[in-house]
Amino acid sequence: MRFQPIDQYSAGLKADTRASVYQSTKSTHEKRTKLLFDQFADPDRLRELAGEIKQHAIENLDTYLPQVEARLKANGAQVHWAGTAESACATVLKIMRDRGATKMVKAKTMVSEEIELAHFLEQHGLEALETDLGEFIVQIDDDHPSHIVRPIIHKNRREIATSFEREGLGAYNDDPGTITRRARHFLRHKYLEADVGLTGANFVSAESGRIVLVTNEGNSRFCLAATKCHIVLVGIEKIVPRDCDLSILLNLLGRSGTAQDLTVYTEFISGPKAPTQPDGPEEMHVIFVDNGRTEVLASDCREILRCIRCGACLNVCPVYRQASGHAYRSVYPGPVGAVLSPLLMKDKFPQKADLPKASSLCGACNEVCPVNIPIPDLLLRLRNRAKEENVPSPGTPPMGAWALMASQPTAWKAALAGGKLLDYVPTKLIPVPALQAWADKRALPTWRGGEFRKWLRQRAK
Repeated sequence: MRFQPIDQYSAGLKADTRASVYQSTKSTHEKRTKLLFDQFADPDRLRELAGEIKQHAIENLDTYLPQVEARLKANGAQVHWAGTAESACATVLKIMRDRGATKMVKAKTMVSEEIELAHFLEQHGLEALETDLGEFIVQIDDDHPSHIVRPIIHKNRREIATSFEREGLGAYNDDPGTITRRARHFLRHKYLEADVGLTGANFVSAESGRIVLVTNEGNSRFCLAATKCHIVLVGIEKIVPRDCDLSILLNLLGRSGTAQDLTVYTEFISGPKAPTQPDGPEEMHVIFVDNGRTEVLASDCREILRCIRCGACLNVCPVYRQASGHAYRSVYPGPVGAVLSPLLMKDKFPQKADLPKASSLCGACNEVCPVNIPIPDLLLRLRNRAKEENVPSPGTPPMGAWALMASQPTAWKAALAGGKLLDYVPTKLIPVPALQAWADKRALPTWRGGEFRKWLRQRAK
């Protein structure tokens, strides 16, 4: 994606796109809040407990990863380790070629987006079809997901109907039911023709080796119903210590992500089909992907690895609501992406260092996070890293004069006294171009500077 600071991208956003993102995120956040506080006496304590479980897991991966590998092998699965995106893609390619497979059906997985697996396989002459409706629409539009849970939150049904008509899936019809039926009709024979089914994993239990998948469309089950080979692509941070931990995490994931008590489909997959089972994949390959995660674990922002990809922080974030996911130039948008993307792409940190600054630091992302990630603190740590590495902030005026004024009491008092002039001088007359551009997009309130000091002096008498 072409580099463009978030504020500049947001300024050029279509009104329809902004409305789609704002309305959808606002509605989901409000439903999520009502559901949690109606059903649990102390949902914040649940979030703290879930955060402790995930923090324990990521800080003890050296114990749990060998344990889960042993359990998966005992269950009949084959385990692979991929240190980089290139290694993960190459492993998938080898598994397919060893089987003579040419067609894959994919369930939604953020890791496959992160490593650009579909594009990689297509370049090698293999078909990798997205089966999640949102991901399917993104794929046929040659677009990028703009939300962790809802990839096409930035699109409306008219745009989708136009895409379906262009792809020969039927005459223009923007009725949601018709769109869904047409996608179902197109995908049904693709499931039957596929050689390989690929899924991600929301959680992997170290205790039992179970792969846990949560979906609402049932497409992951279709991906596995007819194919003979199941590939699981999963980040190493998705481990949970015990099966019983899932009761807390699944309850919070459904409510936080989509404001549901539980997603429509919750699957627990232990391995390939048993000899007594009539159908199902005969092979199961689990690929654990690092791709920078161990370096994140070694950093002072390791808490971000708790993330369970629910998207709640995106739904509540005022910056995301106005800018949309594409503004973040990353697979992971919103507050979580503002932390995770610069860390995972450490070699491109200067290109992503503006993302942590695209935040009001209001703290709402921390308040809704189901695993209690202190996102505002992590954003500040990354901002500090950018300062220490002298990474410039595009579009930000120099702050040296402000720093000097704010650190000198006499200069500060003089500025407060002079600030009253702003009530009478039109912002159009501000002589500094950077400040002019800033003021053009803001309605300045009546100046009230200096009142606190006056109040304090009177209070001290």
